[in-house]
Amino acid sequence: MNAPIEPLRFLLEPFEARRFANLCGQFDEHLRLIEQRLGIEIRNRGNQFELLGASAKTHAAEQLLQRLYRETKATELSPDLVHLFLQESGIEELVNPSAEPSVSLRTRKGVIRPRGANQQRYVKSILEHDINFGIGPAGTGKTYLAVACAVDALEREQVRRILLVRPAVEAGEKLGFLPGDLSQKIDPYLRPLYDALYEMLGFEQVARLIEKQVIEVAPLAYMRGRTLNNSFIILDESQNTTLEQMKMFLTRIGFGSTAVITGDITQVDLPRGTRSGLTHVIDVLREVPGIAFTHFKSKDVVRHPLVQRIVEAYERYDNRQHGKVDDETDNDHA
Repeated sequence: MNAPIEPLRFLLEPFEARRFANLCGQFDEHLRLIEQRLGIEIRNRGNQFELLGASAKTHAAEQLLQRLYRETKATELSPDLVHLFLQESGIEELVNPSAEPSVSLRTRKGVIRPRGANQQRYVKSILEHDINFGIGPAGTGKTYLAVACAVDALEREQVRRILLVRPAVEAGEKLGFLPGDLSQKIDPYLRPLYDALYEMLGFEQVARLIEKQVIEVAPLAYMRGRTLNNSFIILDESQNTTLEQMKMFLTRIGFGSTAVITGDITQVDLPRGTRSGLTHVIDVLREVPGIAFTHFKSKDVVRHPLVQRIVEAYERYDNRQHGKVDDETDNDHA
């Protein structure tokens, strides 16, 4: 017979009633969230804790609770924040003491730390490879971290300029139907990139760098015929490129440059029957040395916890639909 698992016991000190209530949350909802995520049981009497479960997971939970308790000194915790701390720690890293040391990026407005193991791998890949692909659902930090890497490289003078590029095709809209001149028509498509820049550098600094053409934000069509040296280039929403556009973009990259291509292959807005350049390039470049691919899953979502559930619900629905199609196809051939 297996011996019973010995519970892990520890104290949270110094005990302060206000901080302790902040840690536990209303009706202990923060503790329940940690239990659910790590698959353990948390018991406590005041600041005396007893954790039941696999040893690696209980030790991981102790580290997390100690960290959260330190945060309560200056931060009002919420289920969303606890969720983000869980993501930042990453279950894989928590239960694996041999995990690689984390990386961080420096911007004018502060330090940005990737959350979770997959975001860490993504940033490390960007720092180590000239061409990188970040593929996965909304909210996984693909674009934000790519912009952070670009700003970090510019601040350390590793590159001379940043180019942020997007195909101007989204949600079935055509530019001709939008009001204003070309610049005004393009701006809404590039807004997420501007927002990330403003957060990292400040509005006035971004405006100055754009005026000096150190930062260029442009639609993909503007890249044709150019060779981009000593630049950090981000192609965002790349699922909306055609095969020809993707090839054109990748062949613009010159010496001393880094390129990051981000996209979500489940949200292609190209006309029906047009294959996405992103899905195609995954097959074409999969085995090419010097090119890195990072695939994000719904568990990597670091927005509101509901976003993760929404992404997972869509994945389940798509899998069911594909299952039905496969069954019908099999029946047709029968």
